[in-house]
Amino acid sequence: MAEINLTGVTKNYGSLEVIPPLDLTINDGEFVVLVGPSGCGKSTTLRMIAGLETITSGEIKIGGRDVTDLRPGLRNCAMVFQSYALYPHMSVRDNIGYGMKVRGVPKAEANTAIENAAQILNLTEYLDRKPAALSGGQRQRVAIGRAIVRDPDVFLFDEPLSNLDAKLRVEMRVEIKQLHRRLGTTMVYVTHDQVEAMTMADRVVVLRDGRIEQAADPITLYQRPVNRFVAGFIGAPSMNFLDGRLSEENGEIFFQGPGKLRFAVPGDRKRALSPFTGDACTLGIRPEHTLENDPAAPGVEIEVLDIEPLGPHTLLIGEADGVKFTGQVSSATRAEPGDRKTIHLDTSKMHFFHGSDGTAIR
Repeated sequence: MAEINLTGVTKNYGSLEVIPPLDLTINDGEFVVLVGPSGCGKSTTLRMIAGLETITSGEIKIGGRDVTDLRPGLRNCAMVFQSYALYPHMSVRDNIGYGMKVRGVPKAEANTAIENAAQILNLTEYLDRKPAALSGGQRQRVAIGRAIVRDPDVFLFDEPLSNLDAKLRVEMRVEIKQLHRRLGTTMVYVTHDQVEAMTMADRVVVLRDGRIEQAADPITLYQRPVNRFVAGFIGAPSMNFLDGRLSEENGEIFFQGPGKLRFAVPGDRKRALSPFTGDACTLGIRPEHTLENDPAAPGVEIEVLDIEPLGPHTLLIGEADGVKFTGQVSSATRAEPGDRKTIHLDTSKMHFFHGSDGTAIR
Protein backbone atom coordinates (compact mmCIF):
# COMPACT_ATOMS: atom_id res chain seq x y z
CA MET A 1 0.00 0.00 0.00
CA ALA A 2 1.32 3.46 -0.88
CA GLU A 3 -1.36 5.84 0.29
CA ILE A 4 0.04 9.30 1.02
CA ASN A 5 -1.36 11.32 3.93
CA LEU A 6 -0.45 14.93 4.62
CA THR A 7 -1.93 16.12 7.91
CA GLY A 8 -1.62 19.74 8.99
CA VAL A 9 1.56 20.13 6.93
CA THR A 10 2.98 23.66 6.88
CA LYS A 11 6.08 25.26 5.41
CA ASN A 12 7.58 28.55 6.54
CA TYR A 13 10.64 30.38 5.32
CA GLY A 14 11.41 32.50 8.35
CA SER A 15 8.31 34.58 8.99
CA LEU A 16 6.91 33.86 5.52
CA GLU A 17 4.27 31.10 5.47
CA VAL A 18 4.20 29.57 1.99
CA ILE A 19 2.10 26.50 2.86
CA PRO A 20 -0.65 27.07 5.45
CA PRO A 21 -1.91 23.92 7.23
CA LEU A 22 -2.48 21.44 4.39
CA ASP A 23 -4.49 18.21 4.61
CA LEU A 24 -4.39 15.89 1.61
CA THR A 25 -4.87 12.15 1.09
CA ILE A 26 -3.65 10.50 -2.11
CA ASN A 27 -5.02 7.00 -2.48
CA ASP A 28 -2.95 3.93 -3.25
CA GLY A 29 -2.47 3.63 -7.02
CA GLU A 30 -3.99 7.05 -7.72
CA PHE A 31 -2.61 9.49 -10.28
CA VAL A 32 -2.94 12.93 -8.68
CA VAL A 33 -1.89 16.15 -10.35
CA LEU A 34 -1.09 19.27 -8.34
CA VAL A 35 -1.80 22.32 -10.48
CA GLY A 36 -1.90 26.04 -9.99
CA PRO A 37 -0.23 29.30 -10.97
CA SER A 38 3.45 29.99 -10.34
CA GLY A 39 4.19 30.37 -6.64
CA CYS A 40 1.10 28.49 -5.43
CA GLY A 41 3.16 25.90 -3.51
CA LYS A 42 2.74 22.85 -5.73
CA SER A 43 6.47 22.07 -6.16
CA THR A 44 7.12 22.79 -2.49
CA THR A 45 4.39 20.29 -1.56
CA LEU A 46 5.92 17.66 -3.84
CA ARG A 47 9.39 18.26 -2.43
CA MET A 48 8.06 17.92 1.12
CA ILE A 49 6.60 14.51 0.21
CA ALA A 50 9.98 13.53 -1.25
CA GLY A 51 11.86 14.80 1.80
CA LEU A 52 13.81 17.39 -0.20
CA GLU A 53 12.13 20.13 1.85
CA THR A 54 11.72 19.82 5.60
CA ILE A 55 8.26 20.66 6.85
CA THR A 56 7.69 23.27 9.54
CA SER A 57 4.89 21.35 11.25
CA GLY A 58 2.48 18.52 10.58
CA GLU A 59 2.88 14.89 9.57
CA ILE A 60 3.53 12.98 6.33
CA LYS A 61 2.77 9.28 6.01
CA ILE A 62 3.45 7.00 3.04
CA GLY A 63 1.84 3.58 3.14
CA GLY A 64 0.89 4.16 6.76
CA ARG A 65 4.52 4.77 7.72
CA ASP A 66 5.44 8.09 9.31
CA VAL A 67 8.17 9.53 7.07
CA THR A 68 8.05 13.10 8.39
CA ASP A 69 11.60 13.03 9.71
CA LEU A 70 13.09 10.46 7.32
CA ARG A 71 15.71 11.50 4.80
CA PRO A 72 14.72 11.17 1.08
CA GLY A 73 16.53 7.88 0.49
CA LEU A 74 14.47 6.11 3.16
CA ARG A 75 11.04 7.15 1.87
CA ASN A 76 11.08 4.84 -1.18
CA CYS A 77 9.94 7.63 -3.50
CA ALA A 78 11.36 8.08 -6.99
CA MET A 79 11.43 11.62 -8.36
CA VAL A 80 11.57 12.72 -11.99
CA PHE A 81 12.65 16.32 -12.45
CA GLN A 82 12.14 18.94 -15.13
CA SER A 83 15.80 18.63 -16.07
CA TYR A 84 16.73 15.12 -17.16
CA ALA A 85 19.90 15.13 -14.96
CA LEU A 86 21.53 12.40 -17.08
CA TYR A 87 25.26 11.70 -17.04
CA PRO A 88 26.40 12.70 -20.56
CA HIS A 89 29.42 10.35 -20.57
CA MET A 90 27.33 7.28 -19.65
CA SER A 91 25.20 5.10 -21.89
CA VAL A 92 21.46 4.82 -21.41
CA ARG A 93 22.03 1.47 -19.72
CA ASP A 94 24.48 2.95 -17.25
CA ASN A 95 22.31 5.99 -16.57
CA ILE A 96 19.32 3.82 -15.74
CA GLY A 97 21.36 1.45 -13.61
CA TYR A 98 23.60 3.96 -11.86
CA GLY A 99 21.55 4.08 -8.66
CA MET A 100 21.55 0.29 -8.38
CA LYS A 101 25.32 0.22 -8.91
CA VAL A 102 25.80 2.70 -6.05
CA ARG A 103 23.56 0.60 -3.79
CA GLY A 104 25.54 -2.53 -4.61
CA VAL A 105 22.74 -4.42 -6.38
CA PRO A 106 24.14 -7.62 -7.96
CA LYS A 107 24.95 -7.12 -11.65
CA ALA A 108 22.61 -9.83 -12.94
CA GLU A 109 19.70 -8.43 -10.92
CA ALA A 110 20.48 -4.91 -12.09
CA ASN A 111 20.64 -5.96 -15.75
CA THR A 112 17.26 -7.66 -15.48
CA ALA A 113 15.72 -4.51 -13.97
CA ILE A 114 17.30 -2.32 -16.66
CA GLU A 115 16.04 -4.57 -19.47
CA ASN A 116 12.52 -4.60 -17.99
CA ALA A 117 12.44 -0.82 -17.65
CA ALA A 118 13.78 -0.37 -21.17
CA GLN A 119 11.09 -2.67 -22.54
CA ILE A 120 8.33 -0.78 -20.71
CA LEU A 121 9.62 2.55 -22.07
CA ASN A 122 10.55 1.37 -25.58
CA LEU A 123 14.22 2.11 -24.96
CA THR A 124 15.71 -1.32 -25.66
CA GLU A 125 17.35 -0.32 -28.95
CA TYR A 126 18.87 2.79 -27.34
CA LEU A 127 20.53 1.16 -24.31
CA ASP A 128 24.05 1.59 -25.67
CA ARG A 129 23.62 5.18 -26.85
CA LYS A 130 24.75 8.30 -25.01
CA PRO A 131 22.18 10.97 -24.03
CA ALA A 132 23.48 13.34 -26.73
CA ALA A 133 22.24 10.89 -29.36
CA LEU A 134 18.67 10.91 -28.00
CA SER A 135 15.69 13.20 -28.52
CA GLY A 136 14.24 15.18 -25.63
CA GLY A 137 11.41 12.68 -25.21
CA GLN A 138 13.83 9.74 -25.17
CA ARG A 139 15.98 11.46 -22.55
CA GLN A 140 12.94 11.99 -20.38
CA ARG A 141 12.09 8.30 -20.74
CA VAL A 142 15.60 7.45 -19.55
CA ALA A 143 15.03 9.62 -16.49
CA ILE A 144 11.76 7.78 -15.87
CA GLY A 145 13.52 4.44 -16.38
CA ARG A 146 16.02 5.38 -13.69
CA ALA A 147 13.04 5.90 -11.38
CA ILE A 148 11.31 2.64 -12.38
CA VAL A 149 14.27 0.40 -11.47
CA ARG A 150 14.09 1.66 -7.90
CA ASP A 151 10.71 -0.13 -7.62
CA PRO A 152 9.38 2.80 -5.55
CA ASP A 153 6.17 3.02 -3.57
CA VAL A 154 5.51 6.44 -5.09
CA PHE A 155 6.53 8.26 -8.27
CA LEU A 156 6.90 12.02 -7.99
CA PHE A 157 7.02 14.14 -11.17
CA ASP A 158 8.07 17.80 -11.00
CA GLU A 159 7.02 19.44 -14.30
CA PRO A 160 8.81 16.71 -16.30
CA LEU A 161 7.55 17.85 -19.73
CA SER A 162 8.35 21.55 -19.50
CA ASN A 163 11.46 21.27 -21.69
CA LEU A 164 9.74 19.41 -24.52
CA ASP A 165 8.14 20.84 -27.64
CA ALA A 166 4.36 20.71 -28.07
CA LYS A 167 4.26 17.47 -30.06
CA LEU A 168 6.55 15.63 -27.67
CA ARG A 169 4.57 16.88 -24.70
CA VAL A 170 1.44 15.23 -26.08
CA GLU A 171 3.29 11.98 -26.77
CA MET A 172 4.87 11.90 -23.32
CA ARG A 173 1.53 12.62 -21.61
CA VAL A 174 0.17 9.47 -23.22
CA GLU A 175 3.25 7.45 -22.33
CA ILE A 176 3.20 8.46 -18.67
CA LYS A 177 -0.50 7.58 -18.41
CA GLN A 178 0.16 4.21 -20.02
CA LEU A 179 3.02 3.67 -17.59
CA HIS A 180 0.69 4.37 -14.69
CA ARG A 181 -1.83 1.83 -15.98
CA ARG A 182 0.89 -0.82 -16.37
CA LEU A 183 2.55 -0.27 -12.99
CA GLY A 184 -0.46 0.74 -10.90
CA THR A 185 1.87 2.74 -8.64
CA THR A 186 0.83 5.89 -6.80
CA MET A 187 1.90 8.93 -8.83
CA VAL A 188 1.97 12.60 -7.87
CA TYR A 189 2.57 15.00 -10.73
CA VAL A 190 3.17 18.75 -10.60
CA THR A 191 2.47 21.08 -13.50
CA HIS A 192 1.40 24.65 -14.19
CA ASP A 193 -0.26 23.45 -17.40
CA GLN A 194 -3.95 22.80 -16.76
CA VAL A 195 -4.25 20.86 -20.05
CA GLU A 196 -1.70 18.37 -18.73
CA ALA A 197 -3.63 18.18 -15.48
CA MET A 198 -6.97 17.58 -17.16
CA THR A 199 -5.71 14.94 -19.61
CA MET A 200 -3.57 12.92 -17.20
CA ALA A 201 -5.07 12.92 -13.73
CA ASP A 202 -7.44 10.64 -11.91
CA ARG A 203 -7.83 13.60 -9.57
CA VAL A 204 -6.67 17.19 -9.87
CA VAL A 205 -5.75 19.29 -6.84
CA VAL A 206 -5.98 23.01 -7.62
CA LEU A 207 -3.75 25.10 -5.36
CA ARG A 208 -3.64 28.83 -4.71
CA ASP A 209 -1.30 30.45 -2.17
CA GLY A 210 -0.58 27.04 -0.65
CA ARG A 211 -4.26 26.23 -0.09
CA ILE A 212 -6.40 23.64 -1.83
CA GLU A 213 -9.17 25.41 -3.72
CA GLN A 214 -10.73 22.21 -5.08
CA ALA A 215 -9.73 18.56 -5.46
CA ALA A 216 -11.81 16.49 -7.87
CA ASP A 217 -11.74 14.50 -11.07
CA PRO A 218 -11.13 16.60 -14.21
CA ILE A 219 -14.72 16.59 -15.48
CA THR A 220 -16.09 17.73 -12.11
CA LEU A 221 -13.58 20.58 -12.05
CA TYR A 222 -14.65 21.63 -15.52
CA GLN A 223 -18.39 21.31 -15.04
CA ARG A 224 -18.77 22.25 -11.36
CA PRO A 225 -15.97 24.56 -10.22
CA VAL A 226 -16.43 25.61 -6.60
CA ASN A 227 -15.38 29.20 -7.18
CA ARG A 228 -14.37 31.78 -9.72
CA PHE A 229 -10.65 31.04 -9.34
CA VAL A 230 -11.03 27.35 -10.26
CA ALA A 231 -13.46 28.21 -13.06
CA GLY A 232 -10.98 30.65 -14.56
CA PHE A 233 -7.96 28.39 -14.15
CA ILE A 234 -9.46 25.21 -15.58
CA GLY A 235 -10.32 25.27 -19.27
CA ALA A 236 -8.53 26.57 -22.36
CA PRO A 237 -9.30 29.24 -23.35
CA SER A 238 -10.32 30.32 -19.88
CA MET A 239 -13.87 31.12 -18.85
CA ASN A 240 -15.34 34.57 -19.57
CA PHE A 241 -16.57 36.55 -16.57
CA LEU A 242 -19.20 39.29 -16.72
CA ASP A 243 -19.91 41.21 -13.53
CA GLY A 244 -23.48 42.29 -12.92
CA ARG A 245 -26.40 42.14 -10.51
CA LEU A 246 -29.43 39.94 -9.90
CA SER A 247 -32.94 41.33 -9.65
CA GLU A 248 -36.45 39.90 -9.36
CA GLU A 249 -39.44 41.07 -11.38
CA ASN A 250 -42.84 39.39 -11.66
CA GLY A 251 -41.50 36.12 -10.32
CA GLU A 252 -38.55 36.04 -12.72
CA ILE A 253 -34.86 36.37 -11.79
CA PHE A 254 -32.91 38.65 -14.13
CA PHE A 255 -29.20 39.08 -14.62
CA GLN A 256 -28.14 42.59 -15.57
CA GLY A 257 -24.62 42.60 -16.97
CA PRO A 258 -22.43 45.10 -18.80
CA GLY A 259 -23.93 47.14 -21.63
CA LYS A 260 -27.28 45.89 -22.87
CA LEU A 261 -26.92 42.38 -21.48
CA ARG A 262 -30.07 41.57 -19.52
CA PHE A 263 -31.98 38.30 -19.48
CA ALA A 264 -34.15 36.06 -17.34
CA VAL A 265 -32.14 33.20 -15.90
CA PRO A 266 -33.26 29.65 -16.74
CA GLY A 267 -36.05 28.27 -14.57
CA ASP A 268 -33.89 25.51 -13.11
CA ARG A 269 -31.51 28.14 -11.68
CA LYS A 270 -34.14 30.35 -10.03
CA ARG A 271 -34.21 28.55 -6.69
CA ALA A 272 -30.43 28.78 -6.24
CA LEU A 273 -30.24 32.43 -7.34
CA SER A 274 -33.34 33.87 -5.67
CA PRO A 275 -31.69 34.38 -2.24
CA PHE A 276 -29.17 36.70 -3.90
CA THR A 277 -31.47 39.11 -5.73
CA GLY A 278 -30.20 42.64 -5.35
CA ASP A 279 -26.64 41.37 -4.87
CA ALA A 280 -23.60 41.70 -7.09
CA CYS A 281 -23.07 38.56 -9.11
CA THR A 282 -20.65 37.32 -11.75
CA LEU A 283 -21.76 35.35 -14.79
CA GLY A 284 -19.27 32.82 -16.13
CA ILE A 285 -19.47 31.33 -19.61
CA ARG A 286 -16.83 29.32 -21.43
CA PRO A 287 -15.93 30.29 -25.02
CA GLU A 288 -17.03 26.85 -26.23
CA HIS A 289 -20.46 27.47 -24.72
CA THR A 290 -21.14 30.59 -26.75
CA LEU A 291 -23.44 30.54 -29.75
CA GLU A 292 -22.85 32.25 -33.05
CA ASN A 293 -26.36 32.59 -34.42
CA ASP A 294 -29.15 32.19 -31.88
CA PRO A 295 -31.12 35.46 -31.59
CA ALA A 296 -33.37 33.86 -28.95
CA ALA A 297 -30.40 33.55 -26.58
CA PRO A 298 -28.97 36.52 -24.66
CA GLY A 299 -26.12 38.18 -26.51
CA VAL A 300 -22.97 40.13 -25.76
CA GLU A 301 -21.77 42.66 -28.30
CA ILE A 302 -17.99 42.69 -28.56
CA GLU A 303 -15.44 44.71 -30.44
CA VAL A 304 -13.13 42.19 -32.08
CA LEU A 305 -9.49 42.64 -31.07
CA ASP A 306 -8.00 39.48 -32.54
CA ILE A 307 -8.97 36.35 -34.45
CA GLU A 308 -7.52 32.88 -33.79
CA PRO A 309 -8.40 30.32 -36.50
CA LEU A 310 -7.92 26.84 -35.02
CA GLY A 311 -9.19 24.63 -37.83
CA PRO A 312 -12.45 23.13 -36.54
CA HIS A 313 -13.48 26.51 -35.13
CA THR A 314 -12.31 30.10 -34.71
CA LEU A 315 -11.93 32.18 -31.56
CA LEU A 316 -12.97 35.81 -31.60
CA ILE A 317 -11.12 37.69 -28.87
CA GLY A 318 -12.67 41.00 -28.02
CA GLU A 319 -14.02 43.40 -25.44
CA ALA A 320 -17.56 43.97 -24.20
CA ASP A 321 -17.78 47.36 -22.51
CA GLY A 322 -14.14 47.17 -21.49
CA VAL A 323 -14.32 43.54 -20.34
CA LYS A 324 -12.28 40.93 -22.20
CA PHE A 325 -14.51 38.32 -23.84
CA THR A 326 -13.73 35.33 -26.08
CA GLY A 327 -16.33 33.64 -28.23
CA GLN A 328 -16.10 30.49 -30.32
CA VAL A 329 -17.52 30.67 -33.85
CA SER A 330 -17.42 28.46 -36.92
CA SER A 331 -14.27 28.36 -39.03
CA ALA A 332 -16.27 29.86 -41.91
CA THR A 333 -16.94 33.09 -39.98
CA ARG A 334 -15.14 36.10 -41.35
CA ALA A 335 -14.12 38.88 -39.00
CA GLU A 336 -11.49 41.58 -38.74
CA PRO A 337 -10.11 43.53 -35.80
CA GLY A 338 -12.41 46.45 -35.14
CA ASP A 339 -15.57 44.60 -36.24
CA ARG A 340 -18.49 44.49 -33.83
CA LYS A 341 -20.02 41.06 -33.35
CA THR A 342 -22.81 39.75 -31.14
CA ILE A 343 -21.91 36.55 -29.33
CA HIS A 344 -24.88 34.67 -27.88
CA LEU A 345 -24.74 32.69 -24.65
CA ASP A 346 -25.92 29.14 -24.01
CA THR A 347 -28.02 29.68 -20.88
CA SER A 348 -27.86 25.97 -19.98
CA LYS A 349 -24.07 26.20 -19.59
CA MET A 350 -23.84 29.36 -17.48
CA HIS A 351 -22.10 29.57 -14.12
CA PHE A 352 -22.93 32.13 -11.43
CA PHE A 353 -20.58 33.28 -8.67
CA HIS A 354 -21.07 35.47 -5.60
CA GLY A 355 -19.88 38.99 -6.30
CA SER A 356 -18.35 39.23 -2.83
CA ASP A 357 -16.22 36.10 -2.42
CA GLY A 358 -16.41 34.38 -5.82
CA THR A 359 -17.95 31.13 -4.56
CA ALA A 360 -20.21 29.29 -6.96
CA ILE A 361 -23.99 29.67 -6.62
CA ARG A 362 -25.72 26.36 -7.18
